[in-house]
Amino acid sequence: MDIIASIRNAFVPIHRAGYPFIAAFFVGAVVLGFLWEPLFWIGLILTAWCTYFFRDPERVTPIADHLAISPADGHVSLVGHIVPPAELALGTEPMLRISVFMNVFDCHVNRAPMRGRIRHIAYREGEFRNAELDKASEVNERSSIVIDGPKGEIGVVQIAGLVARRIVCWAKVEDRIEAGERYGMIRFGSRLDVYLPEGARPRVAEGQIAIAGETVIAEFGDNLPTWPSRRD
Repeated sequence: MDIIASIRNAFVPIHRAGYPFIAAFFVGAVVLGFLWEPLFWIGLILTAWCTYFFRDPERVTPIADHLAISPADGHVSLVGHIVPPAELALGTEPMLRISVFMNVFDCHVNRAPMRGRIRHIAYREGEFRNAELDKASEVNERSSIVIDGPKGEIGVVQIAGLVARRIVCWAKVEDRIEAGERYGMIRFGSRLDVYLPEGARPRVAEGQIAIAGETVIAEFGDNLPTWPSRRD
């Protein structure tokens, strides 16, 4: 029984939203295999990648009202003060923005960076440029939520990318959400921007790898020291 449990624990859970895609990839592999056998193996590899893409591992989230947690797996592409998109209705003053870029090999289940009440949800149609570019925050298709949290209102923006064509947000206005709780996903490559109110100090650096639901990206408090970083 211990061996079976160990094997079972080695497999990462798959999010149910991925089942139709995994099935379609597998059926496509079988059909292509009838045409030419090597295509079946290529299709099988793509099916394995699709299964890996929709993985949904458990995460251990630090629970503290002064911490903001990464909403996405990927690398931190920007840390700076930027005016938030108008649809967030967070004002016209720059806010601390931390962006996390997800490539096609990252887990794409998105999580809430802080607990609170979802005050506002907005969807905006747009282009599908490279989500790693700063311009993507203005021109790409995106879906946004505003969380009224213990440190003020924060904005979380899901941004579609070159390959991504489907943004999913399960949250609803007036929902109560906990830090690290799953609230949506973006299929096949994208980015998340987090806009944090005054008092937030970044705890990640550009280029750093972040883990959704676990990595502390910012901290609130008085007289907090600045964390230096180094790229080896």
